[in-house]
Amino acid sequence: MKLLQSEAILKRLSIIQLIAYFGAWFSNIAIYTLLLNMKVSPEVVAFVAMLHFLSGVIQAPFSGVIIDSVKPKKLMLSLIVVEIFATIGLLSINEVSDLNFLYVLIFFKMAAASFYFTTEMSLLPKILDGDKLQKANELHSIIWSLSYTLGMAISGFVVYMLGVKIAFVLDALMFVVSFFLLLKLDIKVEVIKSGENILEMMRGTFSYLKQYPHALHLMLIHAFVGLTAFDALVALMVDQYYASVIATSLALGLLHSSRALGLVIGPIILGKWVNNKRMAYIFIFQALAVYVWAFFMHNFYLSLVASFIVGLFTTTLWSYTYTLLQKNIEEKYYGRIVAYNDMLFLGTAAFTSFMIGFLSTHDFSLEYTAFILGSGFIIGAIYFSWVVRTHNIKEII
Repeated sequence: MKLLQSEAILKRLSIIQLIAYFGAWFSNIAIYTLLLNMKVSPEVVAFVAMLHFLSGVIQAPFSGVIIDSVKPKKLMLSLIVVEIFATIGLLSINEVSDLNFLYVLIFFKMAAASFYFTTEMSLLPKILDGDKLQKANELHSIIWSLSYTLGMAISGFVVYMLGVKIAFVLDALMFVVSFFLLLKLDIKVEVIKSGENILEMMRGTFSYLKQYPHALHLMLIHAFVGLTAFDALVALMVDQYYASVIATSLALGLLHSSRALGLVIGPIILGKWVNNKRMAYIFIFQALAVYVWAFFMHNFYLSLVASFIVGLFTTTLWSYTYTLLQKNIEEKYYGRIVAYNDMLFLGTAAFTSFMIGFLSTHDFSLEYTAFILGSGFIIGAIYFSWVVRTHNIKEII
């Protein structure tokens, strides 16, 4: 709270972020409810989940260059406009024949959301430093995680009470509010003009990563957090195990609500405890939490508890690894490195969504799929320990 009181720009950006990110994910439950009501195959559900992340992967090589060359406020306003029109377009989706248009709308909506996020995360280290930057990243990771899961959670109740179309309308209105809040914000950040064209800037980024390989290792470490992209898994769980117990939209909403609670409480408990030496334990705890979730998956009420436990460690994983990267790269490359970092993260999330759908259609149980995802964090713990031991990685504080 003290940080928000002393940093007016951060305070306004945080409010905008909460509304915009909330809106970015608010439509998801409506989309998944629509898909399940259409009786589409698990491959379609998984493909839609993958699209939410794939768009960010495809644009990353260019978005970083643009971020380092354009004033952030102008860019962020343009991206919100794209989200407004893509969300309004969702109102036209009614039947299976509209799926291709749905794919296009999701692609552009989430591409803009990812671009906006990358722009903002590149902006933070330009206006904050040291302990303030760490706290800002923790705050923004909480907001992102809260918006990601709580947005879908509340959407579940809205869809149940008011229907899919009303959820889309409310979503679009949230982006309109975000636009006008950002329009009134004065962001004074100098754009460093390198004199290079886009291809030269891209080549320069790869040269930088080759010269300083620790940056690439930190990007790969952060990418492990993409294994927590459980959207498709949760949707398939609801369809397979809970449909006879509770309404689809309510089940989706409650499961995401329980995880959202863990996402918020986790960094409050772990934020001051975690450091470079202890981070490997967070990876291990995340793995164990997913194992617990897999064990209790058949039981809806125990699954709610397990979802909360899963969320406890995710935000700390995300915020700490992100801050480590920001702390260990040069300011000139913030936009490009953060964009490639997000590309790897979103690529992992997209691959996770694809594998959930692939395994579910090849006679693998959802419990076994969750176990595989959990094991990925064990690999992450080993990899992180090796990077810290073999490279000069600065502590955050």
